[in-house]
Amino acid sequence: PKSFAKIFSSGYLIGEVLHKFELQDDFSEFSESRVSTAKLNNFSRLEPTLHLLGVQFDQNVAHDIITEKPGAATKLLYQLYIVLQKKKKSGLTGVQMQTMQPLTNTRFQSMKHDIFRDQRLSRRRQNEIMAKIQAAIIQIPKPASNRTLKALEVQKMMKNKKEAEDVANEIKKFEALIKKDLQAKESASKTSLDTAGQTATDLLNTYSDDDYIKKIQKRLEEDAFAREQREKRRRRLLMDQLIAHEAQEEAYREEQLISRLMRQSQQERRIAVQLMHVRHEKEVLWQNRIFREKQYEERRLKDFQDALDREAALAKQAKIDFEEQALREKEIHEQIAVERAQARYKKHYSICAEILDQILDLSTKVSDYRMLTNNLIPYKLMHDWKELFFNGKPIYSQASIKHLPAKPSAEQLTELEKRDLLDNNDYQEYKNMVGEWALPEEMVDNLPPSNNCILGHVLHRLIEKSLLPQVKSTVPEQPSFAIKGCLLGKTLSGKTTALKSLQNDFPIQILSIDTLVQEAIRAFHDNEKVSKALPIQKDEKALPDLQENGEGSQASVILASSSAPPALEI
Repeated sequence: PKSFAKIFSSGYLIGEVLHKFELQDDFSEFSESRVSTAKLNNFSRLEPTLHLLGVQFDQNVAHDIITEKPGAATKLLYQLYIVLQKKKKSGLTGVQMQTMQPLTNTRFQSMKHDIFRDQRLSRRRQNEIMAKIQAAIIQIPKPASNRTLKALEVQKMMKNKKEAEDVANEIKKFEALIKKDLQAKESASKTSLDTAGQTATDLLNTYSDDDYIKKIQKRLEEDAFAREQREKRRRRLLMDQLIAHEAQEEAYREEQLISRLMRQSQQERRIAVQLMHVRHEKEVLWQNRIFREKQYEERRLKDFQDALDREAALAKQAKIDFEEQALREKEIHEQIAVERAQARYKKHYSICAEILDQILDLSTKVSDYRMLTNNLIPYKLMHDWKELFFNGKPIYSQASIKHLPAKPSAEQLTELEKRDLLDNNDYQEYKNMVGEWALPEEMVDNLPPSNNCILGHVLHRLIEKSLLPQVKSTVPEQPSFAIKGCLLGKTLSGKTTALKSLQNDFPIQILSIDTLVQEAIRAFHDNEKVSKALPIQKDEKALPDLQENGEGSQASVILASSSAPPALEI
């Protein structure tokens, strides 16, 4: 198939197979590319290894494989498979196989390898030269005359005849040499047969006739096989020489063709010079373009580096500013902490000083009373002092409260608080029947009397008659004012429904923007005009009327917007 021939056309896989059998040491220099140079390199390296194995490989086989000729790669691989199986059975390495080869064969194989490589290189060089010539030359077609064509045909025929005669002469010379060699070998074989006959008569007594005949047959077969091999080698050498001669002739013809093509007219040379000049200008433009792109790249790199430097400088300045700001904030924090500590110290100091003053006042008061009463202080008086001390009130009187002015001073207010505190304590003692109001010991076992409803009714009537009735003020605690609100929301969020439900429950008036705009447009189309402006006083009077409705509820005006952002403002 075509895919099989295409896979093995580069020679890489064949080299890999030989490398697996340790026959291709330079496999690392093989290339998988399908370029002609890579294929030439691969097959030139494969050629000595294949000849070492005895596989028939030459320029024609390589050309067939490279051109993907059907069956060429398959045939070579089959031969290679047979040879490698034999090598595997014999267990020989590549070095051993080279040493076993005769010296003449190795020289001949190296010569063939060199010839094969030189032919490939020369063909490659010729292809490159032809490509350059075709690229540099503008072909000008010339009308070919019948005479020139006939002359070329005659020259070609004469040349072919001459080459055929030369080849025939070479073949005749070679056959004559072969005949001489054969005659020499026949004379040598005759002499050997005579000697063999003499030795045979001597050895008839020791050996049997069958063994002797077998040995003679075996020797004759070996000599015939060696003769055939020598003839094959000679023919192969002759064919290789003919192939080399043909390659040389082909190279000579190509050189003649190139030299003939190079002989151009003056106009073609002028066009070639102009073309070279244009190519030079193109090269200069290309170099200038590369240089300008390089300058642009350097400029971009410089701008990028400058931007990085600016960013670094700004970041450094921002860091310095941040550190300075942090230091300022730290100083402010320390200052605030110091002020707080001072304020706390003052607060604690004032509290401690106040407590100490109260302790001193209580101590001096107690000491004074003990001196006057011979260490006997009334329980009620001591209890009052303790209450004043526990509540942080001064024990000594600060001011007189008999005649209070319209605006009492702070000392007088303190005295009033002290009196209210002591009165509340006395009332609680009376209520709880403790202290001065405690029952005597003989009445402790007696239960208190039950609730007397008649006495309570009498006391309640006396209190009502003694105290004047309090008239409830009709003036509201807060002045009357109208509440205005605005309900905002997205479209179809239920604003109108919510406002209608509120209007049903509360006395409010709803103003919708869409409704007002539609009414204004309708009035404009109907040519309605306002004859007189409405007085403001009527609106002010209408507001209290609305406020009086609904048991003191205040009137509200709510504006509803159909398309507004989701927010609420009151």
